[in-house]
Amino acid sequence: MDVKKAAESAITMTELVLPNDTNLFNNLMGGRLMYWMDIAAALAAQKHCNMPVVTASVDNISFESPIKLGNVVHIEAKVSRAFTTSMEVHLRIWGEDLAKRVKYKSNEAYYTFVALDENNKPTTVPGFVAETDEEKLLFEGALRRRQLRLILGGKMKPDDAKELKALFIKD
Repeated sequence: MDVKKAAESAITMTELVLPNDTNLFNNLMGGRLMYWMDIAAALAAQKHCNMPVVTASVDNISFESPIKLGNVVHIEAKVSRAFTTSMEVHLRIWGEDLAKRVKYKSNEAYYTFVALDENNKPTTVPGFVAETDEEKLLFEGALRRRQLRLILGGKMKPDDAKELKALFIKD
């Protein structure tokens, strides 16, 4: 199977925050942003594997700065690691106030997707190679994040999470 680079899955999605997207404080609603993030992340995962994908997990969404009514949202998504049938997608979200000419980081998150074959069964995805220092850092951390997701989901015993344990237990 092919090996793909992170850059080959890169997606940038842009949205305008309209009144229907905001809460009582004229900030973009978190749920609306998560909806847009899921679309961008799915597109990145599909670009990596060229197959339909489904969301398997969403974790570590950090809300740093609100995005105001009338501002622009830029969602950057790309695969950070591929496993057997799944892919972790890293997202960075930026708000932009066009009138003030200010762009600011708003959010960051990790989504996991599973590729499906024509029978809607999990199928093997292409391998992954990290090129830049940042991509390598995300790649290395992805295995620990995956183990944590599996433990929290009841699919892995904590004692089996060797890479995760290595952070806390020194031999």
